[in-house]
Parts: sequence; C-alpha cells; structure tokens
Amino acid sequence: MHPSPHDPYVRVRGAREHNLRGVDVDVPRDVLAVFTGVSGSGKSSLAFGTIYAEAQRRYFESVAPYARRLIHQVGAPKVGEITGLPPAVSLQQRRAAPTSRSSVGTVTNLSNSLRMLFSRAGEYPPGAERLDSDAFSPNTAAGACPRCHGLGQVHDTSEELLVPDPSLSVREGAIAAWPGAWQGKNLRDILDALGYDVDRPWRELPADQRRWILFTDEQPVVTVHPVRDADRIQRPYQGTYTSARRYVLKTFSDTKSPTLRTKAERFLTSTPCAGCGGSRLRPEALAVTFGGRTIAELAALPLTGLAELLDGGGETARVLTEDLKSRIAPVVELGLGYLSLDRSTPTLSAGELQRLRLATQLRSGLFGVVYVLDEPSAGLHPADTEALLTVLDRLKAAGNSVFVVEHHLEVVRGADWLVDVGPGAGEHGGRVLYSGPPAELASVEESATAAFLFDEAPGPAREVREPRGWLKVGPVTRHNLREVTAAFPLGAFTAVTGVSGSGKSTLIGELTQELEGVDRLVRVDQRPIGRTPRSNLATYTGLFDVVRKVFAATDGARERGYGVGRFSFNVAGGRCETCQGEGFVSVELLFLPSTYAPCPDCGGARYNPPTLQVAYRGRNIAEVLDLTVEAAAEFFADVPAAARSLGTLLDVGLGYLRLGQPATELSGGEAQRIKLASELQRGRRGHTLYLLDEPTTGLHPADVEVLMDRLHGLVDAGHTVVVVEHDMTVVAGADWVIDLGPGGGDQGGRVVAAGPPQRVARAKDSATAPYLARVMP
Repeated sequence: MHPSPHDPYVRVRGAREHNLRGVDVDVPRDVLAVFTGVSGSGKSSLAFGTIYAEAQRRYFESVAPYARRLIHQVGAPKVGEITGLPPAVSLQQRRAAPTSRSSVGTVTNLSNSLRMLFSRAGEYPPGAERLDSDAFSPNTAAGACPRCHGLGQVHDTSEELLVPDPSLSVREGAIAAWPGAWQGKNLRDILDALGYDVDRPWRELPADQRRWILFTDEQPVVTVHPVRDADRIQRPYQGTYTSARRYVLKTFSDTKSPTLRTKAERFLTSTPCAGCGGSRLRPEALAVTFGGRTIAELAALPLTGLAELLDGGGETARVLTEDLKSRIAPVVELGLGYLSLDRSTPTLSAGELQRLRLATQLRSGLFGVVYVLDEPSAGLHPADTEALLTVLDRLKAAGNSVFVVEHHLEVVRGADWLVDVGPGAGEHGGRVLYSGPPAELASVEESATAAFLFDEAPGPAREVREPRGWLKVGPVTRHNLREVTAAFPLGAFTAVTGVSGSGKSTLIGELTQELEGVDRLVRVDQRPIGRTPRSNLATYTGLFDVVRKVFAATDGARERGYGVGRFSFNVAGGRCETCQGEGFVSVELLFLPSTYAPCPDCGGARYNPPTLQVAYRGRNIAEVLDLTVEAAAEFFADVPAAARSLGTLLDVGLGYLRLGQPATELSGGEAQRIKLASELQRGRRGHTLYLLDEPTTGLHPADVEVLMDRLHGLVDAGHTVVVVEHDMTVVAGADWVIDLGPGGGDQGGRVVAAGPPQRVARAKDSATAPYLARVMP
C-alpha cells in the first residue's frame, strides 16, 4: 500500500544498521517521540544511524554536485525504505576537538551580536575611528591582542620547574622537561660536544651556563661522536641543540599527542597576558564601552546578569539589545544562565554543549522538521528537567517533530509516543518491542523499560556505612567556589549533588593523590578511549596483548616462527597491507559520499592469509576479535589473564560489545564503563579513591543497577567511591551526600547540606532535597 502524500507517519522498513534486525516501525510526526531501551539495544542506530542519516542523505541529493564534494557526508544507511520523512536537524552529544578559542558566545552566536552592538552603538573615545565588528573578536587578526595572539594567557617556564632536583647531573636526568629515550640522550650528547660538563651536579654549574642550557633561543649545530656500544656501530652525526624552554613550548603548542601535551604542561606556568590583562583584545577595542563597560567585562558576566544590563542607547542600540536578549532567553530557560560568553567550550560538559545548541535552534524558527536529540537530559538536575520538557514542547508546538533518545524516566513519561528497542544489548537487541503511547508499554513483558517506568516504589533501604576517617578539602576558591570546605568519608560511597553549574566538578577536582588518606586515586570520565578505529575495547583494556600471546604460543605460530607482533593489525608483518590493517578501504565517488567497502584482499579480516592460517581452538585471530565479550568469556574461560579482563567487562554490563569494536562507535557511557572495567581488573594494592563524574549518564535504569552493584562492591572491599550524580535513586543509596548550590554560577558555589541521604532530603535551601525525598525508602 502506497502512503498518501500527507502521510502523518515516518515509516521505516527493513532497517539493518549496526545490530538492527530488519526493523519495521511507524513513528507519528508532530509529536514528542522518545526512543528507549538498554544501553547498546539499537535505539541510537534507529534514531540517528537510520532516520537522521537518511534525512541528511536526501538533503545532500538536492545540493549541487560540486558543493557536495566540500561537505562531509555520511553514507546511505542500511534500510529498505523510509517514507514520510521531513528534513531533520541532529543535536548529538558530540565533542569537537577542544579549543580555547571556542566559547559559549561562539557556539550560540551571541558573540556576533555583542560585537555588532559595540561596533554600531558603543561609546568611542573622542576622535577615535569607528571599528568594524571583527575588531572586537579575539579570534581575528584585527581584534586579537598582538602579545598573546588572542589567547589571554602567556605560557612560560622557570628553572625550578624544568630542574626539580638540582643535585642530579644532566646525564642523570636533571632536566626533567627533556624527552626520554633517544631524543633525550641526543640532547645530552650535543651538550657534551658543546663543551658543557654533563656529569657535574646541576647546582654546581655556573649560573650563566644553567641559563643558556635552559633558556637560549640559539640552535647551534655540532658534530656528535656518540659513545660506542659494543654490539653496534654508531657513526658521528650533526646534532642541533634545542633549549629545554624551547622544547617544552614547541611541544605544548604543536603536538597532537594528549600525553605529550599534558607532560609539557607540567613544566609551564600560565599567567594573564600583561598586554591585554587576559581580555584577549587590542587596546583600541577595549577603549570602546557600552553602559560604561568594555566588551570583555560584559562577556565575563553570567548571561542572566548580561541580560539585565542590556538597556540604554539610541534606536540602533535598542534593536541590537532586543536581539541579544531574545537570544539569551532560551539559554537561561534551559538552566544555563550561570554561563558567561567567554567560558571556553572545553570546560563545558557534553550536556551543557547540547543544550546550548538546542537554545540556538529554539530561536531559529524552523517549521516542519524532525529534531533528533541525543539524551538532552544528560547532566541535568531534576529541577532543570522540567524546563527541558517545556522547551521540547515548544519545539513541537512550532510545528516540528521531536525524536529523542533518552533514559531519564521523567522525559520518557512526558512523551506522546514511545519506541522501545531491545530486549537486550548488542546481538540480544535490535528489535522494536513496542511503538505506541507510553501507557500501553506496561503490557510488554520483554521490555526492560516498562519495569522501571511503571514501578515507582522506592528501592530497599541500604544500611549507611560508618566512615573509617575523613578527607578534608579546602578552603577552595576556584570558579564559583568561595572558600568552600568539605569532608568526604573514607571507606564510604559519597554522592555530590546540585543543579548544573553549582560547582560539583570543581569541588571533586580538589581531591588529589596528595591528600592524607589517599594511597591511589582513579578518575573515570566519559572522554573517548580512542579517536581512531584502530583503538578498540581489546587494545584499551590490555586484553589484546593477552590474546596475541595466546596465538603466539600455538604450535602453528611456533612452526612458522611468528612472534606476538605478527598478530597485531597496527604494524607491518601480520596485517593486510592493502588496507593497512583497517579491514576496509575508502572508495572516493567524487560527487557521492565516500563509501567504505570491505578490503578486497582480506575481506575485512585485517590480516594477511599466512597470519589467518594460525588457529587457536579452531578460530583465527580475526574470528576471535569478532566475538562478543560474552562469547569470548566462554572461549577464554581457562586463560586466567583473559578471563579476569572479560569478567570485569561483564560485571559492568558490556557483554554485548565485540572485542574488535572500534572506539569511534562507542558512546560516552560505554567508554566510561570500559575505563572502569580496566581499573577493576588490576590487582588493587592498598586503599583506592575512585572519582566518577556522572557515571549513570547514557545508562538505562537496568544498567544503572548493574553499575551501582559494582561500585558498592568496591566500597565493601575497603575502597572509597565519590560520584557527581543527578540520578536520585543512586543518591538515595549513598552513605553520604554533599549538596552544592543553591543555584548555578554566582548563585551557587557553597555547600547547602551534607550528611546521610535522609538528612539531606529534609534540607531547607536545597534544590535537590524535594526530589531526593520522593525516592527515599
């Protein structure tokens, strides 16, 4: 039956993306439709990988072929057909590469409007020339402070940082900032060739020599005669000297390696630029004011404060200030009024970033499109979730369809339509269990969502543990915290709560390994475990090393003389050279999206035929990498090192992932649980403090239960766990709660209540208390 041109449904037939099994589903337009299911069930594959991807593909079909080459296109989704599909806008929790030049103002386009206000309606000094709006941007040559190039900070170093132990000689490693291995030895040999005494303790070298070695900008070239090793011949070579300061600054600014950048940062101090005072702008731009304030001063205000100051001026100013206020309103409505325009993007959570984009869309006035959102409630306090539902309803009321992938039960309850995917994860999921109004989901026995959606009874009361001691923090003055002190119980489970922007992450950032009572500190965040398909679950957890050793020990490998390296797809030797061990090749189709096809030589196996001839228990290395964690746990049951690693992955609910699944396909929640699992598999010596920032983000309530059992198990084993959390069921099960607030930004930054959950649930000024009280046993 062919649908009419005005079919009110988006009809999907035969969706096969990732783990979807030929899914057929009809979702009405002009409603708030929520896609639910356990983590890894296939709901994102349906909403983003199929519906949004197809809408984007159709849009690109209408773009001129030449222009299409300039746009990054996703390939066509694996689906039979989709009818009734309007244009779509995607708001995902993706993170671009962090850059300090990207800010709240640039993400929301508010900076453009503020710069226009100063250009057209600012108060200029007498005789000053009117500036173009570009002159008020630190990201343009016209506006950036020439001294710090628009960064606001100047990086430098000192002898104390570069040489922490002056009793050592250069040969013994006195210059800690220098690289290790060959490059460090090379610099020492060059110094020796230049006539400096590399065997004398650093503190005994003359001051002018120490200064030259560390800070010179000269780069002399000298012939180096390396000390000969008995087993190899080393010929003289021309070596170029680089001072420690020059090396650290170059590494910090140029390296693509996060590890090297972090190491370089340890040897640098960051101070506000003396030229612009940290404002990032030229003096000419800072001479212009509006309402008696410079653009830098207005950009540093919380958005709520900025909106109050935008009055005054003539007709031009009124037009521009009204535009600014109308753009600020949806940001404040989404609970982000505590942010300032100059707050850099890398310091925002994924949830904050997504809500900023959502606020921008609210003002766009688009009509008749499908908005596809990825967990918009992530990082939201229950008090802010109500405002989010209001915003989603407004998008719907404007004549749009809103499709949301979501785990938060309040958002699920506010839906007009539910699509429940499952019943399990990975190969145990990929089916649509139910598509219809929320109330009728109760009759679907297979649904993991139904069990939580309709059962609102509080969980069983947990006996509060007695602390073994206390970790004292503070007084802390940082961001919006003002001389805050807090105490965290040792040997207990602590939840840090509060509305977005109240200072939770800042406070737990003060928990360091140096504190008395902390033997070992483990931070588990949601950053990706790798940025390329070469990084996967097996490589990150160290499981791949075990698997390669198992294969290298087989008779087949020994007969052929294959070592451990032969079974890596990242190095030449065992890998397929046609695809360089990637398993696929990119086929450029010029005007169509580049398509990825299985490698014609290895068929996607990643290895060359001789390597694949080696089998362990009837499977070659490629077939083992294709196993799920669940299947691999059975396969390697009698290999202790593999069984331990796989067991911890099962414990945190990741049994559905394939061993070779690329890191780029994993969600933030999955990445965090892989990190947790890789920590759990290590032999733990002594007391460990585990810090987790919103560990339940991206997790279905069924997965939250599994994760909480694991975390409480760590506490029972004598460790300490501290979580920043918005899920009230998790908070209710904690031993101790530290609630920050009462609001965000300037309205927050103090401890409102601290104590067992029962006490915090009765706190007067707490925004958390009423929501916590609802779920208390």
